[in-house]
Amino acid sequence: MTANPQLLMMTLSLHDDTLSHRLNELHNRLLETVPAVDRIACALYDEKDDILKTFINSTRSGVALTAYEYKLSDSLTLSSLAASGEFRVLDDIAQALQSDTAHSAWLREQGYRSSFTVPFYDGGSLAGFVFFDSIQAAAFSPQVQRDLVLYTNLISMAIANELSAVRSILAATRVARELTEVRDFETGSHLERMARYSRVIARAVAPRYGHNDEFVECVYLFSSLHDIGKIGIPDKVLLKPGRLDPAERAIMETHVDKGVQIIDRIVGSGAQQRLPDSVILRNIVHCHHEYLDGSGYPRQLRQDAIPLEARIVTVADIFDALTAIRPYKPVWSPANALAELDRMVLAGKLDADCVQALHDHLDQVMAIHERYADTDAVS
Repeated sequence: MTANPQLLMMTLSLHDDTLSHRLNELHNRLLETVPAVDRIACALYDEKDDILKTFINSTRSGVALTAYEYKLSDSLTLSSLAASGEFRVLDDIAQALQSDTAHSAWLREQGYRSSFTVPFYDGGSLAGFVFFDSIQAAAFSPQVQRDLVLYTNLISMAIANELSAVRSILAATRVARELTEVRDFETGSHLERMARYSRVIARAVAPRYGHNDEFVECVYLFSSLHDIGKIGIPDKVLLKPGRLDPAERAIMETHVDKGVQIIDRIVGSGAQQRLPDSVILRNIVHCHHEYLDGSGYPRQLRQDAIPLEARIVTVADIFDALTAIRPYKPVWSPANALAELDRMVLAGKLDADCVQALHDHLDQVMAIHERYADTDAVS
């Protein structure tokens, strides 16, 4: 019995749910024809950092591997697969994988005995890999391989469509910023740092709140849109070099609601939304200026009423604002910035777990700070 392409396409094209849920449904379909597949997992490739990162998975046997990153260049085998477009079959994992990487050790610990790995691409560039694992040895016969290549194509199409929608939003907002000549608050380096600080924090806190790697990736992708509403703020307010007066401050604070309106126009809202995870995007835009003690804006939300994704981006945004080059303030050292974030935690304003994540992963934070530093001082 072979896979039904039309049925599989219908399963993956449902846009009212997350990719994780859709992959789980696809796995259910797959088990009808290939019952030996105990795990399907997709890893995304970040070309800028040469990083493979866990993304979505459907795991029926064993404990899922999450929050894991690995340099592609550190794996000769995967690098070769990425370059050739070929796939890899391991009939005996214990014999084939003698390395001591976390991923290899994890595969052996879970009792997986055979695997099938296929790279997938987007626009000619490597987008990631799909891994199929089984607790049976030699589970991937030539016929099974043919079926799984079809599944891989469908999975990669679903992921590409989702990421394409996100890229379209990012591209549209970049054009809007350029047309309005708003440049000071969202330099390319700022957006790169923001996204990566947010991912560091999200990876650290997601397990505590029951969130998966898809949530982490969404926070990473959407964090750079947090201030999109500033497009609608007059230059005389947005570009004012000194402190804003109360009237100007009130105008500036309207950027949050303006941002939500922009996002709703682009992705839709309610039943009409065109991006399953757009609620995360909307929460980031709407709540990234809220503080846990209710002193933020625009709705003076408190504690758990502020979504986790917004609490993450708030911490990343403040950290970057303190440590970045700006014409109206001195540059804070990362150590002093973290001390200020700690002070804000004690004052009841910031999420303690999110701030602690920066402390716990300071090596990653510093690497981001240095690699994506502003090349020129803002004048």
